[in-house]
Amino acid sequence: MPSAEPWTWENAAAGATAGFATVAAFHPLDVVRTRFQVSGGRGLSDLPPYRNTGHAVYTIARSEGLRGLYAGFYPAVLGSTASWGLYFFLMSVLTVITELNKDTLRGRMFSSVHSTILSQPQKQVCLFTNPIWLVKTRMQLQTPGHASPYSGFSDALRTILKEEGWLALYRGIGPGLMLVTHGAIQFTAYEELRKAMIFAKSKQTSTDNRGSEDLLNSVDYAALGAGSKLSAILLTYPYQVIRARLQQRPGSDGTPKYSDSWHVVKETARYEGVRGFYRGITSNLLKNLPAASLTFVVYENVIKLLRASKDKA
Repeated sequence: MPSAEPWTWENAAAGATAGFATVAAFHPLDVVRTRFQVSGGRGLSDLPPYRNTGHAVYTIARSEGLRGLYAGFYPAVLGSTASWGLYFFLMSVLTVITELNKDTLRGRMFSSVHSTILSQPQKQVCLFTNPIWLVKTRMQLQTPGHASPYSGFSDALRTILKEEGWLALYRGIGPGLMLVTHGAIQFTAYEELRKAMIFAKSKQTSTDNRGSEDLLNSVDYAALGAGSKLSAILLTYPYQVIRARLQQRPGSDGTPKYSDSWHVVKETARYEGVRGFYRGITSNLLKNLPAASLTFVVYENVIKLLRASKDKA
């Protein structure tokens, strides 16, 4: 029987560290992506037109400075750190449960719906973090000259609760929950690619591939992270566009720019076509492929360090 040691706090700490590192390194591209996602259509965006990712970065830096490129940084750090920490924590628990029960009916049921199991922690994380992502999106969309800008994370929360009510904090929760498939796709792809890479390297070195995690290095983790992320992005990106458009701040009359997800889909398809559902994907790929590489490099190395320290104690 495998060890029941779940490594839960180590997984949470490693995941949170990885989440912070990726946000700190790639946040300006996240701002650009969000602004592209809500632009276009029939004039429902107050943002200036950007020709491409480079032009967007240049324009924001020139007109808004470093502050503009890091708009919404605090909620992004909070949300990403909490998301990755909670996700890896819950995944480690589910992995141990599956291993301990793999020879039972419950274990076989777990194995038969593995991708569904992967999505469950993401659903819990989504329900917890949606208000954080909503504030992040709105702060990233603020431009100079806004009539009543949010001064910070806490001010945004207070203003939203006062002007729109607590339900507004969950705008975009529908496509957000649909995005749990992103995590399932990414982590399933990552695990399968990692197993294949370990097997290939064990053959090259004539080593038994069982328990041979030490065969992988940071370059391998970077490649695995980017490859698994690419597949998830291409399949789920339209949900991100829908969520971003739903989470925009209402107009001066208090009316949301889109009433619900179906309204976003209809308007986007009508005025922009399929291309509208992939607005900002270039900046998204520029941000998330290296970010995914960094996330898994940091995660795998931090958890190795924590486990080595615990083994020595």
